Amino acid sequence: MLVLGVAQLVLPGIAAQRLRDRLAQRGRVLSVQVDAFPAIELLWHRADRVVIRMAGYTSSAGALEGDLAQVGDTGSLDASARVLHVGLLTLRGATLRKRGAQLTGRAAVSEADLRASLPILDGVTPVASGGGRLTLQGTGTLLGVSATVQATVRPAAGALVVSPDVPFGGLATLTLFSSPRLAVQAIGGGPSAGGFTVWASARLR
Repeated sequence: MLVLGVAQLVLPGIAAQRLRDRLAQRGRVLSVQVDAFPAIELLWHRADRVVIRMAGYTSSAGALEGDLAQVGDTGSLDASARVLHVGLLTLRGATLRKRGAQLTGRAAVSEADLRASLPILDGVTPVASGGGRLTLQGTGTLLGVSATVQATVRPAAGALVVSPDVPFGGLATLTLFSSPRLAVQAIGGGPSAGGFTVWASARLR
């Protein structure tokens, strides 16, 4: 019993420090909290609750997928990053919530960050959201020619895809995110000051 009592006091702190060290490779960590009962579960990388607060997080899309997959043995996760850089895209006020196998995320996208990552875009605005889909309208300039096009972002067989809303637009469908560990279920969003907010839900496979 004494050993279990000491483990309950010591192991969560050790697990939190290890997680903090790993996250510090991606950005500036503000706080990490790890809870487990009994704490001996942490020896098998299982935790009841994890809370992460970061000032900034930088990752490639592939590395982010791997990081998300590691939360599979956490019953409850609440994570946030003031600024999240994923590849060329910058998200602000990003949050991730996990309860069981269900994941939900939310973040803000500013027009200024979009223009910085994709200079050919003059602006992107959500024009419709419903049924697990998000329709965006964007104006772009290429070789001196400007055009306004609508495109729908939607889940497809667990992946997240986008296709232009034009005749035969399905032929130009692009995959934005795909993972054997995560199945995207829905995406939505709406306008906000200086840009728009997006949210998505997914389930661990």
